[in-house]
Amino acid sequence: MNLAQVTTPVRTGDRSFELDVPPGWAQGRGAFGGLTLGALVRAIEACEPEPARTMRTINAEIFGPVAPGLAAIEVIELRRGNGVSTFEALLRQGGDALARATVVLGKRRDVDRTWSPSLRETPPPWADVVPVPADLPFVPEFSRNFEYRITGPFPFSGGREPDAAGWISARARVPIGAAELVAHADAWWPAAFSTQTGPRPVATVAFTLQSFLGDRVLPSDRPLYHRARAVASHEGFFAEHRELWTADGELVALNEQTFVWIK
Repeated sequence: MNLAQVTTPVRTGDRSFELDVPPGWAQGRGAFGGLTLGALVRAIEACEPEPARTMRTINAEIFGPVAPGLAAIEVIELRRGNGVSTFEALLRQGGDALARATVVLGKRRDVDRTWSPSLRETPPPWADVVPVPADLPFVPEFSRNFEYRITGPFPFSGGREPDAAGWISARARVPIGAAELVAHADAWWPAAFSTQTGPRPVATVAFTLQSFLGDRVLPSDRPLYHRARAVASHEGFFAEHRELWTADGELVALNEQTFVWIK
């Protein structure tokens, strides 16, 4: 199953859905967080009657591991304005609440205030970077569904700076809409791993993403450039800033995550 398929829940009611979490997408004890959050985005999109209202932001938390098997998603419309809708989605499994997302959808607005940053350094082209082997022994199961081409520090290299950079693409290429964008933003390992000398368990506890895709869907043959930096760590938690760029140098997502060092 490709990324689009595993993040698409089945509608069971007006605002209720069922997600069949497949094997092969695990990250530790639960499913890859990008799969879970992508499914919440798709459920919310399905409840929005105006296709012109597209995802602008998502704020989410993952409370516990989502196991392979069936999970229930319930969507609530929090507010509907003239051009902006706000929804909340909650995922439950076995009666336990395991993930929640608030998503803001908005229509395109014709204004003269449009700008975007540019990459300070042009990364090596995708084709010039050697891909990471998919069968490395220490990588999480879900990562075998993505292709990584590292241009920054390698994980567990004992470096001085908590940075990460490189190209990423789903191995089974699919067009990139809002749900796929969320999954790609979550698919890279924490930038703090570049300062470690070996694997160490962590978990995402909070996730915020601003999307600049608007009403577009990126073609399936376009990899994204990932750039990240862990900005602070204190009392067992650390915050990370992530960016996703197109090969043309366009910023399409800003992502902030809070991680916990499990041990």
